[in-house]
Amino acid sequence: MSHVPAITLNNGVTMPQLGFGVWQVPDDDAASAVGTALEAGYRSIDTAAVYDNEKGTGQGIAASGIPREELFVTTKLWNSASETWTRDSVFREFDASLARLGLDHIDLYLIHWPRPMRDDYLTIWRAFGELLQSGRTRAVGVSNFKPEHLHRVIEDSGSIPSVNQIELHPRLQQPVPRAFHSDHGIVTEAWSPLGQGGDILAEERIVALAEKHERTPAQIILRWHLQLGNVVIPKSVTPARIRENFDVFGFELADADMASIGALNTDTRLGADPDVADF
Repeated sequence: MSHVPAITLNNGVTMPQLGFGVWQVPDDDAASAVGTALEAGYRSIDTAAVYDNEKGTGQGIAASGIPREELFVTTKLWNSASETWTRDSVFREFDASLARLGLDHIDLYLIHWPRPMRDDYLTIWRAFGELLQSGRTRAVGVSNFKPEHLHRVIEDSGSIPSVNQIELHPRLQQPVPRAFHSDHGIVTEAWSPLGQGGDILAEERIVALAEKHERTPAQIILRWHLQLGNVVIPKSVTPARIRENFDVFGFELADADMASIGALNTDTRLGADPDVADF
C-alpha cells in the first residue's frame, strides 16, 4: 500500500495528497508512464479529455493489476467540446472519458476552465451534481476557477466543489484563492507545481535548501507544497524522475525553509489567466 498522506474532501471521500499528472504526455507513452508511476507507489492519476491520453492512461491502469479501489483517477471536462452545454451533452462527454479510460467510475471529475465570457459553467456544474448523485463519479470539482467564479457556483447551486485545481508554484503562490478554499472546505490542488522550463529549480534559495537537506530542487518544492496542505500532481515521462518526485516523505522543511520559499512569490503566471482564457 502507498504511504502517501490522504486528504479528506468535503464529501468524505479521500484522495492521495501526491499524485501523478499526465499533461503533455502523448497517448502512446501514457501507458508506460502511468505504469512506472504506479510501480513507484503513486495511487492517484490525473488526466483530462483535452490531453488526448485518456486511452493510454486507462491502459496503464489496467495493466498494473492494482485493485481499482486502491486507485484515485481524475479527469476533466473540456469546456469547448460543446458550444451549448446541456445536461445531456455533459453526460455524453463524461461517458466518452469513461469509455476511453476503460473504467466504470471516475473518482474526481473537474470542469477544466471557467470561461466566464461564455457564462456556461453554472449549467455544467448542475449536471456535475447529477453525475455525483448517480455514483458514477465519487467527487466533483473545478479547475482554474477564481474565488468570484467559485462564489457564483456556490450561490447558484448550494453545493461546494470538493477541489479546485489551479496553477500554483513558488512564483505563483495564490494566497487569495487558497484562503477562499480554506474558508469553504475546498481542497487546493496544484498544477505545474514545479513551474515550467526549470527556472524555479535553478533558483538560488531552492538550490541552497536542496543542498541543506541533501535532496533535489524538485523534491524541495514538492515537499513545500505538501507542508502547505496542497494536493500536488507532478508529471514526467522519465522513470528516474517519476520515482524521485515520489520520494518526498523522508524529510521535513523547517519554518524558516518554508518562509524562504514563500518569499519567492511574484504572482507570475505561466499559463493563461482564467478570466480571459476561452478554450
